[in-house]
Amino acid sequence: MSDRPIGSEQEFLALIDRYFPRAHKDLLLERGDDGAVIRCPASLCVSTDLFLEHVHFRRSYFRPEDIGYKALAVNVSDIAAMGARPSGFSLGLMIPSDLEESFFARFFEGMAELCRELDLPLTVGDLSRAPMLGACITIWGDSPSGNPFLTRTRSAPGDSIILCGPVGLARIGLQLLEEGGPAGEFPEAVSAFLRPRLRVREGLVLNGSGLARSLMDVSDGLAMDLPRLLRGHGAEIILAEDALHPELLRFCRGRGLDPFETAFLGGEDYALLGTLKTNDVPQLKRMVPEVVLVGRVREEPGIFRPDGEPVRLHGFDHFTR
Repeated sequence: MSDRPIGSEQEFLALIDRYFPRAHKDLLLERGDDGAVIRCPASLCVSTDLFLEHVHFRRSYFRPEDIGYKALAVNVSDIAAMGARPSGFSLGLMIPSDLEESFFARFFEGMAELCRELDLPLTVGDLSRAPMLGACITIWGDSPSGNPFLTRTRSAPGDSIILCGPVGLARIGLQLLEEGGPAGEFPEAVSAFLRPRLRVREGLVLNGSGLARSLMDVSDGLAMDLPRLLRGHGAEIILAEDALHPELLRFCRGRGLDPFETAFLGGEDYALLGTLKTNDVPQLKRMVPEVVLVGRVREEPGIFRPDGEPVRLHGFDHFTR
C-alpha cells in the first residue's frame, strides 16, 4: 500500500471498491451510478450522523481503522435504538491533502469490518477535499419482525427504566486518552470509547418482543438523554455498584470520584435506554440477560436518587460551552 496521497478521484473509488462489494442482495443496481436503487420494505428508518476530526476524534490516539469503524458505528447505533436492522448506508468523505493511501486503506478496513459483521452494503457517496478529516453517513434499516419502529415517546409513569450496555465507561476511556495517561490499566474503557459495542441484536429482540414501550441510544450521556426519553415526566434512578462496570468503579475510587455521577454524565456509551411495564421486566431479562433495571418513571418532573436527592447534572451539548 502506498505512502503517498491518493492522486485522483478514480484511484479513491478503486480503493473503496477493494473494501466494499459493489453488489448486494438489498441493492437493485450495483454501486457506481449517479444514485442508489435499493430494495425497500413498506417503511424505512433513516438516520444521519457526522464524525469530524477535532470534534468527535483525534488522529493522535485514534488509529485509522478505529476512525472508520466508529464513523459507521455511531450511525448503526441509531438504527439499533429504533429496533431496526441496518440495511444500507451512504458515505460522504472530507479528505485532507496530507493523508496517504495507506491511511485510507486502514480506515476502510475498519469500516468494512463492521459491514461484514452486519451484512451492510455501501450504496453511494461523495468525496471532497477539506481542511480536516470527516465523514457524513446516512444509514437506513427495516423491521424484520414487522412491528413498528421503537420511539422515544411512549414512556408512562410507573414504567421501569432499563439499560442494555454500560454507561460512563467510554467517558473514562476518553479522559485517559486525552490525558495521555495509563490507558493500558483500563483496556475496556478505552475500547468502549474507540470501538463501542453495538446493540443491534438487543434492539431487534426488544422490538420483536413487543415489550418495550420506548427506546433510544445513549450517545450524550444519561444526564442529557434520559430527559429526552421521559418527555416531561420525572424519574427515580438507581445506578447501584452492581450495575456499573468494574473499571469505572476502580477509576472512580482511584480519583475520589462519585461512581453515580461519572456513570450518569457518561457520553458516547451507545447503550440502549428504554422503558417498559414493570410486570414485563422478568420476561425481558430472560430474552436479553444484559438488561439492567435502573429506575422508574414518575409523574412529577425531575430526576432523583432513591433517597429523594435531586440529580442536577447536565450532559454534553455541542452548542454549550
